[in-house]
Amino acid sequence: MDARTSGTVTTEATAPRPSPPRSSSLSWKLLLLTILFVMLSEVVIYVPSISNFRIAWLSDRLTIADAASIVLESADRGEVPRQIQDDLLSAVGAIAIAIRNGSVSRLIASVDMPPDVDVTADLRMMNPVRDVIDAFGTLAAPDKRILRVVGISRAGPNIEILIDDRALRAAMLRYSVNILWLSALISVITGGLLYFSLNRLLVRPMRQLSANMVAFSDEPEDSGRVIEPSGRQDEIGIAEERLAEMQRDLQATLREQRHLADLGLAVSKVNHDLRNMLASAQLFTDRLGSLPDPNVQRFAPKLIAALDRAIAYTQSTLAYGRAREAPPERRLVAVDRLVDDVSNALGLDAHSTIAFENGVPRGLEVDADAEQLFRVLLNLCRNAVQALDGDQNPAVVRRLAVTARREGSTTSIRVSDTGPGVPPAARAHLFQAFQGSARPGGTGLGLAISAEIVRAHGGTIALLEAEGPGAVFEITIPDRAGRNGRNGRTPSA
Repeated sequence: MDARTSGTVTTEATAPRPSPPRSSSLSWKLLLLTILFVMLSEVVIYVPSISNFRIAWLSDRLTIADAASIVLESADRGEVPRQIQDDLLSAVGAIAIAIRNGSVSRLIASVDMPPDVDVTADLRMMNPVRDVIDAFGTLAAPDKRILRVVGISRAGPNIEILIDDRALRAAMLRYSVNILWLSALISVITGGLLYFSLNRLLVRPMRQLSANMVAFSDEPEDSGRVIEPSGRQDEIGIAEERLAEMQRDLQATLREQRHLADLGLAVSKVNHDLRNMLASAQLFTDRLGSLPDPNVQRFAPKLIAALDRAIAYTQSTLAYGRAREAPPERRLVAVDRLVDDVSNALGLDAHSTIAFENGVPRGLEVDADAEQLFRVLLNLCRNAVQALDGDQNPAVVRRLAVTARREGSTTSIRVSDTGPGVPPAARAHLFQAFQGSARPGGTGLGLAISAEIVRAHGGTIALLEAEGPGAVFEITIPDRAGRNGRNGRTPSA
């Protein structure tokens, strides 16, 4: 037995969904991106800072050289021992110290033979771009270079020193390593703080949302898997509330579908047994029709026709739930004769309390499927009879009338009664199955099937606003296209 007949919802067995790899989770991506962005920001900071470090290191050497030049100039050069000069140059880290005043340059202290200059660093004029280029040039230099550093002394003249840039390069490398470790530490700390903050505020709630959706999709009918909103007032909280509403609506829809499946199973069982009983009744009716009694001869054809229709209806009882109605087999149908058949089927011609009026002009024709239109009129008239029988007060007027008219290529049929009318609560879903019933215990299938049949004819069915008491239903059925208006006719006066 499949899911349609058993009334239960079945799902295919699926393998459990594997969890995403740790490295591809959103939280780890967030952590790695945070560390990467912090490192990039540190690189941006490192570029000017290494240039400033180089300038500060060279400025310190010029300051020391300026102080040494004061000592050396306080006495004649010949009175200063060579050892003291070498000690001062060593303290400065310079190869030579010179004072330039205008175009005159005077050597204060130097080694025996000053080497040739490779690069000049003029600290009197600052150029950020040039300073950055010179700093990275110092770091990238493979061999020893003689660097000429020019600055301004305290006394006013320019002071120049010659140094070996290997000490500067070593100092810059140590500074770079320290910056690297510090940047890495700052990146990890900042990334960790951002990770835990964003993980708690965003990633964890999103992970809970996704886990709930996966769990709910596995067992959508389990009410315990509906997410419980956390009460947050931000976008995450709104998403949780909307998800909970959607899950509850989906569960209600699934329960309704399961109810319809159970109802379909029950109807199919009843339909099977009823069809067998009607077939047996038809056999007895055929034998009854052979009796010579005049009354039997008069009522037997009507009984046989009613049983034939009942058997045909049992064949298509589940048509509304399982498939669409069969396409109408349209022919010219006499509306007044069809209404008489409906009256006979409901016993209205001999009803003790309901007055029935067939107000259809004789000879009015409609292009429709006779059996399907009979079902529509039978449903509407039966509903009216049930509404009229609901009040047993003998003073109440109980009248059911069917009228019809033709306008151009459209035939309109009205079924009106003097009953209590349709309650406002039932009007919104009047033609929807299991929702449009105005009578306690009704299913609303009759109006739903009638609406489907009328739509198959290209027509409409509607509840009109009645001028008096009761309810008025109007059916409009247009002619088939291509018949040039000859598929129906209005009788002449």
